[in-house]
Amino acid sequence: MFNNFLRENKISAAILTIIRLYLGYSWFTAGFHKLTGGFDASGFLKGATANPVKGPDGNMVYAWYIDFLKDFALPNIDVFNTIVPWGETLIGLGLLLGCLTTAAMFFGLVMNFSFFLAGTVSHNPTDIFLGFIILTAGYNAGRIGLDRWVVPFFRKTIMTHTEKNKAAA
Repeated sequence: MFNNFLRENKISAAILTIIRLYLGYSWFTAGFHKLTGGFDASGFLKGATANPVKGPDGNMVYAWYIDFLKDFALPNIDVFNTIVPWGETLIGLGLLLGCLTTAAMFFGLVMNFSFFLAGTVSHNPTDIFLGFIILTAGYNAGRIGLDRWVVPFFRKTIMTHTEKNKAAA
């Protein structure tokens, strides 16, 4: 019942728009400041690997993630210095405009969980909670936005392409 309300109700679309705009503004400003102010993730990543999340027994909780940061992220820091600010900015733009909202929110949640696994709590739990609401709502979260036109266009284009492939086979 609640899922139907999120996915189909017009009042829900208005509420989702407010949540979407809040998250979009947060993502966009965070990314834009990194793009314009110079950004280097190496300090954050070194800090996350030096002081990993530990459980009550004192052992690392996410050892696999620390290995990923040490063995992949830090050696490829230039890639991460590019994808983090651009990713945050594009996620924010997608949410602000309501364009490809579900995809933007999915990648936003991936980034939220990445920060969370590295030990940054900050506002990540709230963003994750609100992000799952947006993701669950699907198309309705972007109905008051560009998704109103973009999603039907993609559906029509994909369906036409699929039907042509089936006819050719």
